[in-house]
Amino acid sequence: MSENGGTGMVQRGYDVLSRHYRDDDAGEGGYAPWLTALKTRIPADGPVLDLGCGCGVPVARSLAAAGHRVTGVDISEVQIERARRLVPAATFRRADATQVEFPPDSFDAVVCLYALIHMPLEEQPRLLQRIAGWLRPSGWLLATTGWDAWTGTEDGWLGGPAAMWWSQADADTYDAWLRDAGLDVVSREFVPEGDSGHALFWARRPA
Repeated sequence: MSENGGTGMVQRGYDVLSRHYRDDDAGEGGYAPWLTALKTRIPADGPVLDLGCGCGVPVARSLAAAGHRVTGVDISEVQIERARRLVPAATFRRADATQVEFPPDSFDAVVCLYALIHMPLEEQPRLLQRIAGWLRPSGWLLATTGWDAWTGTEDGWLGGPAAMWWSQADADTYDAWLRDAGLDVVSREFVPEGDSGHALFWARRPA
């Protein structure tokens, strides 16, 4: 499958399975400690980009409730419509994350959880470089990536009527890409899921 075809599958999948993936009233779950830590690391009213924001729950909702100025971006129209309803205090844009543009030094943090792995692999290093430019000095990137390299699809994802597509490198590769983008990798940890898992990175733009 072509990478553009994969991106189209991601968009269609989340349009169809938005509510399969996350309910309106879903809690923070495993995201809670990450969001708590992020709030302690950035200014109280600092602007944050939620890249691959989904329906706005839980990341945009939690950060907006804490007083942050949140911008969310997602490729799924259904997800964005839900996000605008569920988190009216934030601003949401339907866009392809690999194409969206922001001015330099726009955000104190960029959050990209379980989204980078749905983007074409060849676009990911360039996107990380652009994220580094969107961050203010000392700004933080909180991101999940692949732990193992894999590209493929799953039919009947989440038990629903649509397929999903992933394209990810391994954690060492993401570590190198982050450093090549000019970010300091502060920590990396394994987040288990099923038979494998993801890498959680905290990376920071130098002051």
